Amino acid sequence: MAEYNEDAYKLARKAYIEYSCPFERALLSRCVSCDRSRRLNLAEREAIACGDPGVRAHCMAFYQALHENALFALKANPDAPWPFGKEIRAQCGGVRGLAEAMEGAGDETTDIAATVLQGQAHFGGHAEFPYSEIMRAVVHYEPRKRR
Repeated sequence: MAEYNEDAYKLARKAYIEYSCPFERALLSRCVSCDRSRRLNLAEREAIACGDPGVRAHCMAFYQALHENALFALKANPDAPWPFGKEIRAQCGGVRGLAEAMEGAGDETTDIAATVLQGQAHFGGHAEFPYSEIMRAVVHYEPRKRR
């Protein structure tokens, strides 16, 4: 059995994905959606790229704010990489929580980019998002159970 060359995969990923999606894990787990994302298959793996660099900046700002606000809520260590479960809770719960804060349906049909842009228009910027409400959704989000 041939072994995977992780370094070669990372180089290929950088070559094919110009703009990575900050919510890639949430999209791969299918807890939310995004009309601006592009799915790619690289080395028998699925990856997500952002198809709209202008909107990606807004998504990145929300992603970073989610992580800053979720440190306490998820009892995460700021100096260590986030475990997969906490990352999924932050991404999926965060996007769904923002949609619910705007009285939308916070489910797997929630479009990340559209929700972030609507949130910017509704609240006046990502710094004004109701993070206390969003953190409740993050804490209460339960990832899919393994089969």
